[in-house]
Amino acid sequence: MVKQERAARTRELLVQAAAEAFAREGFIPASLTTISRRAGVSNGALHFHFESKSTLARAVEEEAAEVIRQIGRSDAGRPGALQRLVDATYYLMGRLDQDVVVRAGFQLSNCAALRERSVDLRGQWQHWIEQVLQEAEREGELAAGVPAADAATVVAAAMAGFEMLGAKDRDWTSRGRLLPFWELMLPRLAAPGVLEQVKPAGTRLGAHPSRRQPPT
Repeated sequence: MVKQERAARTRELLVQAAAEAFAREGFIPASLTTISRRAGVSNGALHFHFESKSTLARAVEEEAAEVIRQIGRSDAGRPGALQRLVDATYYLMGRLDQDVVVRAGFQLSNCAALRERSVDLRGQWQHWIEQVLQEAEREGELAAGVPAADAATVVAAAMAGFEMLGAKDRDWTSRGRLLPFWELMLPRLAAPGVLEQVKPAGTRLGAHPSRRQPPT
């Protein structure tokens, strides 16, 4: 058991170190030697867990994808599709701002050198946005004349913009940037009787998470 725990800790250290290197330097410039040194392990230990830099990158992407899956799981039993959408954007932008593994996972989506991917992060996120807006349409939450597909296109494109701009300037993933977006968008998206119920600043369920701490 102790050996398994040590191996799991080493793997986590390597994923964290790889994410930091990829986010700071980019996938191609980041070296395995830099990553192993940052993780405080030998090159041999790195190759025991990951056969190549590409497999490390896929592990980073997979951990980032788990955040999208968490958003879907947290929906269970929660009313109000539009409020869930608003809350989810605050949550994901908070993770992008504060969690280097999530940030690096999305940045790796732009890397042409990674031909084989474990997940399509942006595709998963877009699919979730489409699903929740389809639910809003079924439940009569959308304003008259606003198709769910069109709303999903606008919201997904805006969130991709926040995410990509945030890779250069973290202010773009802050609550201060998202709030004006939702204050402008919700009056167009939400049916009149629903608009008063949706909080553009989000609820506590959409609060930014605590900053990810490196494994100790």
